[in-house]
Amino acid sequence: MSYLSLSDKDKKEMLAAVGVGSTDDLFCCIPDAVRLKRELSLPAAQSELELVRTIEAIGRKNAYSRYVSFLGGGAYEHFIPTVVDYLSSRGEFVSPYTPYQPEVSQGTLQAVFEFQTLVCQLTGLDIANASLYEGATATAEAVLMAQRITTRNKVLLARTLHPQYREVVRTYIKNLGLEAVDVPYGPDGRVDNDALGRALDESTAAVVFQSPNFFGVVEDVQALSDAAHGRKALSVAVVAEAVSLGLLEAPGRLGADIVTGEGQSLGVPVSFGGPYLGFMACKKEFLRQMPGRLVGQTVDKEGRRGFVLTLSTREQHIRRERATSNICTNQGLCALRAAIFMESLGKQGLREMAWQNGQKAAYAADRLGAVSGVKRKFSGPVFNEFVVELAKPWPAVDAGLRGKGLIGGYGLEPAYPELKNCALVCVTELKTKDQIDRLAQALQEVLS
Repeated sequence: MSYLSLSDKDKKEMLAAVGVGSTDDLFCCIPDAVRLKRELSLPAAQSELELVRTIEAIGRKNAYSRYVSFLGGGAYEHFIPTVVDYLSSRGEFVSPYTPYQPEVSQGTLQAVFEFQTLVCQLTGLDIANASLYEGATATAEAVLMAQRITTRNKVLLARTLHPQYREVVRTYIKNLGLEAVDVPYGPDGRVDNDALGRALDESTAAVVFQSPNFFGVVEDVQALSDAAHGRKALSVAVVAEAVSLGLLEAPGRLGADIVTGEGQSLGVPVSFGGPYLGFMACKKEFLRQMPGRLVGQTVDKEGRRGFVLTLSTREQHIRRERATSNICTNQGLCALRAAIFMESLGKQGLREMAWQNGQKAAYAADRLGAVSGVKRKFSGPVFNEFVVELAKPWPAVDAGLRGKGLIGGYGLEPAYPELKNCALVCVTELKTKDQIDRLAQALQEVLS
């Protein structure tokens, strides 16, 4: 359908229908003191050549290439095979968005089906959906799903769950009559099991925890799941670092009922904040309460394999009051990249990548721990991140490291006031021994 702009007559009829005299009247609820009463301060129009040069000049201000970064905390830099960029950028994949006549888009549906299958294999659960926005909202969707399944109104959030994920969950449930209770962590950086036991009761819908958690520590998924099931609550495992599943046991095989999280590290580059890729898998009996969409495989009347949109529980497809979610996209392009990434590496390749993460992080933890004024904060086992406590305030140490071309980690005090002078350090397979040694040497110099 070609685009036709509204005529003046159309506009007058629309204004009359809502009971206002002019377009300006639509904004009467905005206080006069905060209204912009001048033209926008925009530069003059540019030609395409001038615009390209302007954007390139802005891009050169990015300092990324001048630093070696040890940041993690939910966004991870991993090696991405060239085939991922090549295949995912083909026109057949770039142009399709949301297929409103889904069975016509067999290629798109097959790509999503393959993604779902790989997520099931990673998480150890029966079914996976067609992806979510990103890890934080995927976690919130899992909480709402648990409430629908159990009809209970309290959710326990491990304090080791990503702080931004916890904030998003609280935003989602703020006006829905649900209560969120934080569960503290112990000296090993894991969920405090005694505190969890005291918080669990018959009103608990779910225990939500992250593994590896925000401190990089691997949680005891089986113990946390058993504790939740003891009160007939659901176990919701969040995985913010999906590469870890190449090495760690699948949460679904350790008792988790719902596994959700962030798939960015599976072939999606860290691109100044997005786009990211949420995923979710669950036990088969919870299928009807799963948000988003689910692609299934079938055969046509001639016996040929085909793909269909088996389940679609979002508000665009069914009556709004019956929808389980208002998710209006499935991050299809990012899901495609994740599927190509996992298929390219294969089971052994993903295991090798995860193993290198663990080994290099262990070396970095030992190397930094030998620096005077640096010590490991938590004793629990880690994957590719760990917390260090420093003899000086982190902002000063951070500034000193940046002066040497290093981003040494993520300061934890703003999110965890009790963790003064502590930073989260991340080491993936892309970090070299020389870079880790350089960080250790720079810390020695800054702290002394």
